[in-house]
Amino acid sequence: MPVQSRTRITRALAALAAGLCLSTGAAADAWPSKTIKIIIPFAAGGVTDVVIRTISPKLSEALGQPVVIENKGGAGGTLGTAMGAASAPDGYTFIAPAASHTTTPSLYSKLSFDPVKDFAAVTQIVTVPYLLVVPASSPMHTLADFIAAAKAKPGTLTFGSAGNGSSNHLAGELLAGSIGAPLVHVPYKGSGPALADVLGGQLSFMFDTINTSTGHVKAGRLRVLGVGTTKRSKIMPDVAPIADTVPGFEAVTWIGLLAPAGTPKEIVARMHREIEKIVQLPEVQERLSASGAEPVASTPEQFGAYLSAEVAKWGRVVKQAKIPPVQ
Repeated sequence: MPVQSRTRITRALAALAAGLCLSTGAAADAWPSKTIKIIIPFAAGGVTDVVIRTISPKLSEALGQPVVIENKGGAGGTLGTAMGAASAPDGYTFIAPAASHTTTPSLYSKLSFDPVKDFAAVTQIVTVPYLLVVPASSPMHTLADFIAAAKAKPGTLTFGSAGNGSSNHLAGELLAGSIGAPLVHVPYKGSGPALADVLGGQLSFMFDTINTSTGHVKAGRLRVLGVGTTKRSKIMPDVAPIADTVPGFEAVTWIGLLAPAGTPKEIVARMHREIEKIVQLPEVQERLSASGAEPVASTPEQFGAYLSAEVAKWGRVVKQAKIPPVQ
């Protein structure tokens, strides 16, 4: 039996067990009556961790129950995500994925879950913009310069990433496909070493999150040629979106909230409403901004549609760039 089928059977049995005593409506009315768990499918200390730990105390206050965080990293985030997919859809387990959630179907050949069908979308909490950065010594001062250089000498511009199949690797491949010029990918074991080689001039450019690049930009060590959001970033409003020059281009990382498929819609809607209010609080926005995150708080319907579109988009990029499976 396929792994995804076993996961869905497990979840269906959990849902049945949860519904023996209470109907869906009654369960939603009584919710929450105990501790809520949010699984972060990454190790502690990253942006996802900061964002979820910023909103969770406020969420606990709003819901009147403890909200605990469980970091379950491993296998590119798929380990913790699989745990969430197999959890009972009773409103007491949620998952906080990042942008890699929508790239895993194209990069992992043996996933135990479907990133769309096995979850109920709650909200995209924040977006974390990518910046296209070059060394301060680079002769490329604008995105137009970059595109001209890439087309004049195809295959000479190099970019680093956190590794094969990482989000900033795919961002570079998306740009290559969008401008119709090959760009040479150099994988590293993490974005830090890649950024160090951009700073040192060993690499032509890279896509890096706004929170880690901003300090270098302000210090004059990096130059920004564009931001990966479709609109100007509130954190760096003077930088034009790449999409202004390359129509339709968007490459960001994001952090969202999912529930196991079958979670009552009333519970999903309540979680969205509370998070929407929380990210509008000045003290929360200040901390999110410090970590490079911009509030979104999209509706469950909007987030669900976004997930489906992103899975399709990155699938095309992986296929076009002929990126081999990570696992």
